[in-house]
Amino acid sequence: MKLYCRKTGESGSSIVILHGIFGSSDNWLTIGKVLAEQFTVYMLDQRNHGQSPRSEVFNYEAMAADLKEFLDENAIENPILVGHSMGGKVVMQFAMNYPDAFAKMVVVDIAPKFYPVHHSMILQGLAAVNLKNLKSRTEANEILKRFEESEGVRQFLLKNLWRNPEKNNEFDWRINVPVITKNIDVVGHELENEHSVSQPVLFIRGAESHYIQPEDERKIWELFPNYELESIEGAGHWVQADKPQEFIEVLSRFVKA
Repeated sequence: MKLYCRKTGESGSSIVILHGIFGSSDNWLTIGKVLAEQFTVYMLDQRNHGQSPRSEVFNYEAMAADLKEFLDENAIENPILVGHSMGGKVVMQFAMNYPDAFAKMVVVDIAPKFYPVHHSMILQGLAAVNLKNLKSRTEANEILKRFEESEGVRQFLLKNLWRNPEKNNEFDWRINVPVITKNIDVVGHELENEHSVSQPVLFIRGAESHYIQPEDERKIWELFPNYELESIEGAGHWVQADKPQEFIEVLSRFVKA
C-alpha cells in the first residue's frame, strides 16, 4: 500500500511520524515544520486515514508492513520512528517485525498492552452525521455534541471532513468510518511476535493522561530494555498538541543524543 506522505526538511536524521486513530499527517504539520529546521521529516497518513488508500484489512501487522514498504520505496535507512497512540502501537509492532530497520523510536502516550474499546461514542457520532444532507461543519459539530462533549476533540474529528469532488462536492470523511468501526477492537490489541528489541526507545507520556501507568513499565522494560520515559506536565493524551514546545524539546534531545 502506497501511503500518502508530507515531507519537510532536507538535512539531518530522518524522522518518520505516524498519527493516531482518527488523525492524519495534517495534525503534525506545526511540529513537523519546527523539526524540519534540524531534521528531514516524513509525516504519513496511515491506511484508512487521510489521503492514503482504504482497505478492509485494518490491523497492526498490516500497518507495520505499510511502514516497511514506505521506508523501502523511499530508501530511508535507519530512521527515527515517532508514533502517537495507535501510531505508537504501529511503530512498536514494526520494531517487533523488523528489529534492524530503524535507529531509534519515540512512542507517544501509549503502552505495549491491551486497551479496552473506548471510542464507541465517537464512532456513533460520526455515523450520526448524514453526509449527503450535511450543509456545513457547524451543523456536523452540533450533531457530534450529542456524543462528545470536548470541543477540542470535536474539532480534531472535524478536520477529517471535506468536500469530495467525486461525490458531487458533497461532504465526506477522510477516514474510513465503516472499516474503523468494524475493527475498533483491533486498535486496543496487544502486539504480535513480542520479543526484546535493543535500540533506544523514548516513551513520552502526558502527565494528565491515563494511557501509561506505573505498572506498565515492567512490560516496557521487557520489550525495550534500552528505554527512557519522559512525562510532560500539563499535557493529556494529545501531548504534542497540548505542550508542543516541551514535546519538541524532549524529542529533539533524544534524537541528538
